[in-house]
Order: sequence, then structure tokens, then C-alpha cells
Amino acid sequence: MFTDRAKIYVRSGKGGDGHVSFRREMYVANGGPDGGDGGKGGDVVFVVAKGLNTLSEFRHHRKFIAEDGGVGGRRRQHGADGENVIIEVPQGTVIREETTGKVIVDMADPDMRFVIVKGGKGGKGNQHYATPTMQIPKFAQPGQDSRDFHLLLELKTIADVGLIGFPNVGKSTFLASVTNARPKVANYHFTTLNPNLGVVDLEDGQGFVIADIPGLIEGASEGIGLGHEFLRHIERTRVNIHIVDVAGVEGRDPVEDINIINNELKVYNNELSSRPQVIAANKIDLGDYSDNIQALRDEFEPKGIKVYPISAVTGKGVRELLFHVKDLLKSLNIEPIIFEREYFEDEKSVVSNEPYTVEKVEDNVYAVEGPRIQRMLGYTNLESEKGFDFFQKFLRENNIIDELKELGIQEGDIVRMYYLEFEYFE
Repeated sequence: MFTDRAKIYVRSGKGGDGHVSFRREMYVANGGPDGGDGGKGGDVVFVVAKGLNTLSEFRHHRKFIAEDGGVGGRRRQHGADGENVIIEVPQGTVIREETTGKVIVDMADPDMRFVIVKGGKGGKGNQHYATPTMQIPKFAQPGQDSRDFHLLLELKTIADVGLIGFPNVGKSTFLASVTNARPKVANYHFTTLNPNLGVVDLEDGQGFVIADIPGLIEGASEGIGLGHEFLRHIERTRVNIHIVDVAGVEGRDPVEDINIINNELKVYNNELSSRPQVIAANKIDLGDYSDNIQALRDEFEPKGIKVYPISAVTGKGVRELLFHVKDLLKSLNIEPIIFEREYFEDEKSVVSNEPYTVEKVEDNVYAVEGPRIQRMLGYTNLESEKGFDFFQKFLRENNIIDELKELGIQEGDIVRMYYLEFEYFE
């Protein structure tokens, strides 16, 4: 079954924690700190895989979790880095953040590789925190947390030209006759068949990629039938060949058919309806339909849309049509349509994970130390009311007050923070 949408969950690896240890060697009474750093967590990486043309792999596999980094060890031993998780997708897959629907990346390049979420950095071991005033640091930096996303994947076919039109007008027959594609020929009112791709090779060597977009019926823009499922594949095309049954085999009016489909394109995405278009008046091998062909020309050629009578079965008129399409593509001279990035994560939301320790050092005396505490004291003016309020908020939000309570602190006990001492009150 063809699948062109999927929802998945991805999570990077957590960084490994730094280690707290001290050298213990014969004849070295007080060895210095030698705790090693934690390893980096694994990344979540998307890559374009040749040969994939659907997202069906994600029907059963929806969670992708990278490996956590290893913890640091004694003797400056570095923790192992976590393995990345590699997710293969077809070319043309657009990846969105599910909640906002904003584009994170368009995997439009055939050799594309994109790190969608990086693993957490490994924490530093206590070897990094020795200073002349703090020679035996009893803390290490924890590894950065993992980060996760709920993602929406959408496959939007990469093609220069789209074949549009009602079911049974001969799109698949046309595609098979002008390319190396071998689509199934069927009534597409209730189909789950693939949008079929083929390459048109012209005598002058200037070919193009063409896609048969099935499933377009009246009401497609409102999701009737499989409208939305297939309309997204036409969003990248630069020129559309509108194939119409000029013989009216199913009793429909060719002019009305084209107006209906063009209206569906306009409702779905107004920009789609303004793209260059050419009309292929198909099935002229079934009889003389000069009145219908003239009606099409009277209606659409004044709007700049050329009409080419063709037979997809016999090939009559097809060559002229294809060369006209080639000239249209050449005149446009525009870059392939790429969906620009819209979602940018706020880096400020990443919480600092610098280490600190809270411990009881004597009866009624507690010490709070570590790089996070040093940094806070360095930019806080405790002599001002506002600065002291910030200091109190910092202690609460970093759970330092809770940790002191767990150690049994009582009113009147002393809390030391390097060169400062405070008396504790509830």
C-alpha cells in the first residue's frame, strides 16, 4: 500500500554523566581529582535513501531513540559516545513539527543528510573543577538531557511536470507511452495506487520528469476521495499537462471538466492554479471531435493555455505536445520548489546543567558549592533587594532548598557558599 504521510516520535541520546573520583596510588596520600567525562548522546539523523518511494516503513515503526552516552570513569576515562539513530526517507519528504505544522526540513536533495536533533553533551568529570581554593571537588557535571520531537512526515513527489485530470481520461496510458514508467491502468475514484513517475527523453537530449497524479475528482480539495493524499504531490511541479477526454466517453463536457479540476487546484492552493498549463485533448483516435476541440480552444487559448489534440494510444500529436512542454519549462528558468524551514527551536529554552553539591559538613553547618553556584554569585548583587530576591528564587527553582531540607537543616543553621555564610530561616 502506498503511504505518503506518517507520524513518528524521535528522541536523541542523553549525555553521559561526568564522574567523581580521586587518584588512589601507593605513596600518594592525597591524589587529585581524576573523574572522566561522560560520552555524547547519539543524534537523530534523517537521510535520503535511493529506491524508497513511500513512507510505508513508518506504519509499524514509529519510535526512533538514539543511544545514551556512557558515564565517565576513574583515571580520566571518557564515557563511550552513544550511537546515532539513522532514519531513511524517500527524496521529497517534508518533515514538520507536529504541533505547529511548521517545516523543519525538506529532504529534497538526493544526497541529503540532516541532523534533526542532537544528542546531549557529555558532562565534565570532577578533574575539570579543581582550583587553588577548591582542590577536592566532590561534584561532576551531569550529561545534558535528551531532547525529543513528535514529527509529521509528508512525501511530496519531485517532478517537473504533473499530469492532472479526471479519472479514466488516459493519464496512465499517456505516461506509459511517453516514458519508461509502467503504471497500472485503472479507475482511480477509490484508489490507493502510487503517483507514478517517469522520465521523458526527447531527441535533443533535454528531457524532464513527469508524474501521473491520480485521485483528482470534484471535491478533492475538501478531502473527498483521496484528494488531499494526491494533491500534495503536485505542489512541486512547474508545469501541468491537463488531460481531458475530448470524446466525452463518460458523458461529461470537456470544458466543464477542466474548469472543475482547475477550481479544485485553486481551492487547495491558489498558487497551483496559476502555474503554466497545457491541455491534452485525448482520445482523438475514437472519432471526429473537432467541435469539442474548438470549444476548448475558444475557452482556454485566449487565457494563454494551448490545446493539443492527441491520442495517447496511437501517439498522434504527442510529440508536438512534449516539445511545447519542454519549451515552457525552459522559459520558466526557475529553481526546483523547496519548502523553506519555518520551525526554529528556541535555544534559550535549554536549561543549564552545570553541577553543584549540597552537603552537611559539620553539625548545623551545610555547604553549597559548584560551578552553577559560582556563576550565580558572580552576577548577583546580594546587597540590593532585587538581587537578593533573585538569589532566593534561584535556590528554590534549582531545588537547593529542598535538598537542604532532606539533609535535615533547621532554623538557625549555617549555609556556606564559598566566601559567604547565611543563617537559615523557614
